[in-house]
Amino acid sequence: MLDGPDRLKPVDELTIGDIETIRLILRGESVVDWRRLHLTDEREAREFLESQEFRPDEPSDRARLEKVKNEAISYLRRHFDFPIPKPVERASVEELLVLGSGRGHRQVCACTILKAMHIVHHADGRELLFTLPMSMQEVFNLVEEKVYRVIGDMLAAGFPITEFVGGRKNKDSLYTKLLSKPETIAANVYDRLRFRIVTRSADDILPTILYLSKRVFPFTHVIPGQSLNTLFRLRSYLSRFEHLAAHADGTQVHLNDDLTLGDNIFSGSSFRAIHFVADVPVRLPREALEGAPSSAWALGPVVSVLSEFQILDRETEAANELGDGSHASYKARQKGAVMRRLKLGVIDRPSAAPEATPTPSDADSGR
Repeated sequence: MLDGPDRLKPVDELTIGDIETIRLILRGESVVDWRRLHLTDEREAREFLESQEFRPDEPSDRARLEKVKNEAISYLRRHFDFPIPKPVERASVEELLVLGSGRGHRQVCACTILKAMHIVHHADGRELLFTLPMSMQEVFNLVEEKVYRVIGDMLAAGFPITEFVGGRKNKDSLYTKLLSKPETIAANVYDRLRFRIVTRSADDILPTILYLSKRVFPFTHVIPGQSLNTLFRLRSYLSRFEHLAAHADGTQVHLNDDLTLGDNIFSGSSFRAIHFVADVPVRLPREALEGAPSSAWALGPVVSVLSEFQILDRETEAANELGDGSHASYKARQKGAVMRRLKLGVIDRPSAAPEATPTPSDADSGR
């Protein structure tokens, strides 16, 4: 493993905050349901803001953060008559994040404000996205540049990644996907941008996910209900590391061994992977804002774009291609269902893949 702040943190060094982050990503949960954060100081709070593409030292970004905080507080008072102590109301966003990681009444108040801020920021970013004088293809370019830069740095630093593929869903694939789904609405397609990472071993997967959550997307931007985890029975996997046992018992939601099964009816029963969708934040170039309506300036400089991530290790990748979990088998099932639907108006619905039951050797390797 690498030394320094940009190293890949091994599994046996995970903190309880890291485990909470990983659990949220693997299960596709919402941070709005959390009761507390796990940031130890303002330095970590600043890093969290930077992962959302904020620059806390720039006056315009500081003003934007204060605007989002004040709007969240105003909303809570307008609709819920929510009492907020003056020290909490006057706290900087970094101080709020640290308060939200503590205990007591002020911690509850801070977390409540932060949850409302999360929604305000998301709603403003979505509005900004639709007011820009930029095509979606140009916005996609910004996301790809960000992801390629981070992955390129990881590869250059010797991170245990054996394969990386990024791309956009082409129009024919989009047509096929929409025709295969009951909801033929293009807005429901989450993988127009998709990135696939293959790691050297199963033990490299969780550290890689954690690293991406600090450099590419904050864990708060993972889309609830869009995750698949057919590799890790998380509690049993973490129990292999003695000092993590206490962390496993201290998570705010009980940590169990349940896998997260997807709802894709065309996936093979033998397919194994980690899959999730994140709203990747990108900072807009100044010229994009200069050409936007004046109302756009009040919405900040950051937009987020839905992107699909698939992560697995090379052994699992090889096994997937041997059975009904192969990509070719998947596409054949999907195309067959589309053709039947177009001709007959009825789409066959294979039964969902049964929950995987790892063998002892699987459990040992984190699968």
